[in-house]
Amino acid sequence: MLSNLKVSFFLALRSLQRGNRGSIFLTILIIAMVFTNMIFLPSIVTGAVKNAERSIIDYSTSSIVIEPKQDDEYIFDLSDLLEKLNKVPGVERAAPHFSMGSMLQFKSKRLGSSVTAIRPNDERQVTKVWTRMKEGDYLGEGETGQVIIGNYVAGHKDTSEDFMPSLGGVRVGDSITIDYTNGVSRTYRVKGIVETQSYDADLSVYTTWDDMESVIGKPIDYANAVLVKTAPGLKESDVKNQIYKQGVQEQVKTWQDLISKAMGKAVQGYSIINGVTVIVSLVIAVVVLFIVIMIKTLNSRRQIGILKAVGIERSIIINNYLFQVIILTIIGTICGVILVEALISLMNIYPLHFPEGDIVPYVTPLELLTNSLYLFIVSAIAGYIPAWRVASEDILTAMRS
Repeated sequence: MLSNLKVSFFLALRSLQRGNRGSIFLTILIIAMVFTNMIFLPSIVTGAVKNAERSIIDYSTSSIVIEPKQDDEYIFDLSDLLEKLNKVPGVERAAPHFSMGSMLQFKSKRLGSSVTAIRPNDERQVTKVWTRMKEGDYLGEGETGQVIIGNYVAGHKDTSEDFMPSLGGVRVGDSITIDYTNGVSRTYRVKGIVETQSYDADLSVYTTWDDMESVIGKPIDYANAVLVKTAPGLKESDVKNQIYKQGVQEQVKTWQDLISKAMGKAVQGYSIINGVTVIVSLVIAVVVLFIVIMIKTLNSRRQIGILKAVGIERSIIINNYLFQVIILTIIGTICGVILVEALISLMNIYPLHFPEGDIVPYVTPLELLTNSLYLFIVSAIAGYIPAWRVASEDILTAMRS
């Protein structure tokens, strides 16, 4: 058996060496392009999903979000809860959020929004909003009379450039009036403008906890939500379980829990697109290789007849063409991997710019290996069928061709 395979491999090499160089080059190029197509578009789609996930974690939810109990509007006994959370193994920091509805006014522009009170020192350890200041500075602990606003809230002087209502071109140092739903009206200086390319953060208005307490008129020991940052390398679900073990009664949700509701259907749609892309690419590979090997075997029918006449086994003849396909597929796949890596490197330098953020392809070694395996399987099938058909002919029929 081994000797037969060696003979088949030798015949395959000799056939490729003596074959038409242009035909061989084009076949390798087609395989490389098929492999690139299998990987590249799905990698862009996956990159968009990963970008959305990073955006949600970094600027919106952090690793875990604590929400009020069922049927409660707020998380009460906030001080006790924060003390518990910050002692949980795997929790780096917990940061509370308290939001109140309001009406923003800048000159003649009015915009309905909510103002979120934060504790800046805690917030810096939980989210990365503070790293994405387009203009100005982030809030300091204990500051009052100042806010930072999202880029979409600030808007442009030419409102036709805005794709949603805004304050029409607020800049750092401008004063805006905020009318809260409890009847309190305050004038604030805009200390900074945030641009994260995350809708949640870029549509937000932030002030300090101390400032919100002055608006409420009493200390605030309750919150709408508490964001929790987990230590790197730990599973959020494991930390979630640890939080529940500490006796926390509020709803604890990981970012995966939240994104499954918000993006579940979208991710499912992306998976379908990726699957269709891979299937279409494999069909192209099958058709191309089938045609190449069919033409090659038909042109070599007399040679096949001679090989059979001198006693060469049919399995050796079939494996000869199978090895040719495998060799071409190996070279084509290697070229495809090189091309994919080159494209990924280039797009890491020049990413695709979208309103939701810069998107770069995302590919794992497992995906490269899996798609290579798929390509090898369909290539082997595409090479085997025409070789088997021609090798199955009787000697006289093959010799007369």
